Amino acid sequence: VAHHTTVKDFFDEDEIRRVYYPETERLIKAESGAKRAVVFDHTLRTAEKSRHADGWVRQAVHAVHNDYTERSAPQRVRDFLPADEAEAALQGRYGIVQTWRSIAPRVESEPLAMCDGRTIPEIGFIRYERRYRDRTGETYHISYSPEHRWFYFPLMTRDEALVFKVFDTDASAGVRFTAHTAFSDPTSALDAK
Repeated sequence: VAHHTTVKDFFDEDEIRRVYYPETERLIKAESGAKRAVVFDHTLRTAEKSRHADGWVRQAVHAVHNDYTERSAPQRVRDFLPADEAEAALQGRYGIVQTWRSIAPRVESEPLAMCDGRTIPEIGFIRYERRYRDRTGETYHISYSPEHRWFYFPLMTRDEALVFKVFDTDASAGVRFTAHTAFSDPTSALDAK
């Protein structure tokens, strides 16, 4: 979607929380029809190795994955909402929606590819534990299937955003997960940023 951000510096943690979180909550509500949206974290990814020393800036992920599982999604709700709100939310339909955008003027290499969730069979989900200092998370790595239908988004600009569902409790929703990955695009220019 076209989506302008007023963030000046994506490497400024305070600005992201103060400016980008509310922008993202409004975007997710508008695109998903959700009654409520709560942004609970973010990840910056860049190929600039000097930025990785910051700890919360990471390189692109080159593995097909979905960021939440049947086990980790409800845990994240419990992690970020007060206990009574979390338990009430877990009784109804809820989902986890992510956004992705370029923090540079334009993505010139390692674009994001997404698998059409309607083409992901109910098999091939491999649980993968991620251990952090304060918690253990879990993602799905997705096995290859000839049924997958992939799309990618080359040369995305800072004024474009992808909004995609990575978990939905409603099995009848058509799409419950969105497998995605960065990849080395062989059509990128040799001097691509």
